[in-house]
Amino acid sequence: MRRRDFLGFLGANAAAAALPARAQSLPVIGYICPESPGLFASRVNAFREGIAETGFAEGRNVAIEYRWAEGQYDRLPALAADLAKGNIDVIVAPGGAPTALAAKSATATIPIVFEMGGDPVALKVVDSLSHPGGNLTGVSSLSVEVSRKRLEFMHELLPTATVFGVVVNPTSPTAKSQLGSLNAAADALGVQIPVLNASSESDFETVFAAVPQLRASGLVFTSDPYFAFRSQKLAAIAARHAVPAITQSRDFVMAGGLMSYGGDFTQTHRQAGVYAGRVLKGEKISDLPVQLVTKLEFFINLKTAARLGISFPAALVSNADVVIE
Repeated sequence: MRRRDFLGFLGANAAAAALPARAQSLPVIGYICPESPGLFASRVNAFREGIAETGFAEGRNVAIEYRWAEGQYDRLPALAADLAKGNIDVIVAPGGAPTALAAKSATATIPIVFEMGGDPVALKVVDSLSHPGGNLTGVSSLSVEVSRKRLEFMHELLPTATVFGVVVNPTSPTAKSQLGSLNAAADALGVQIPVLNASSESDFETVFAAVPQLRASGLVFTSDPYFAFRSQKLAAIAARHAVPAITQSRDFVMAGGLMSYGGDFTQTHRQAGVYAGRVLKGEKISDLPVQLVTKLEFFINLKTAARLGISFPAALVSNADVVIE
């Protein structure tokens, strides 16, 4: 081997040997998600925008270890435990209470930043909003508290209706509290709300097919990440069955659904990214209060209403943040 070739060989190998060491020197975010990368893409992008606000960019000065539950929420505890065993500087647990609770059960020492729609105090994720305690803080839109408002919107749209089906994910830790709020709203409105359970995609057809049997005028979906991430499928089934429905996610209306009312997920995920970045910069997790992103979005689709033979009252149209015509 010529001397020039030998020196080149040594240089290449030295550079290759330095790459793992450099990668290991980067701070690492453990990102545990209840869904698949495709369904969560818009949320991940918002999270990346958040960490960018604090000066971090994935692959440049921070590494992210992803774990995907692919919609199988019972996998979350094992995925969180796997992350906790690694060299992780902060765990991010977006996508609802099940993810946050799984992360909390996995470690009492690694800082955890959650993102959810439920009340983290009521769910015993943190001690209080201002002083979370322990190793967790995060962001909540409190969107599960507005399920009753969806029923009120549906009743305002169809004021002569006496029955609306309510779709609940029985595996959700917030299902009981949401049903309590919805029952109180139903009593005030003088309507009946038979409950329909759905915890898998195979249940969706059954739920919509049950509407005529119940003599229900429409469906109100409770807040649940499983429903939110399947907005396109729900919109397609709603159209096929010609059933008026309202969910929490704007994605439902953008895909052809009738109405949605819920939190702004881009803001909650972006703020989770900001918090993760602040922790990486050295701020103590115990000094960061839970952030409430209280902006709520009301979307309506007039095209879908026309196909269903429904006319929106002017008051509802004027109250909408986005109207698809």
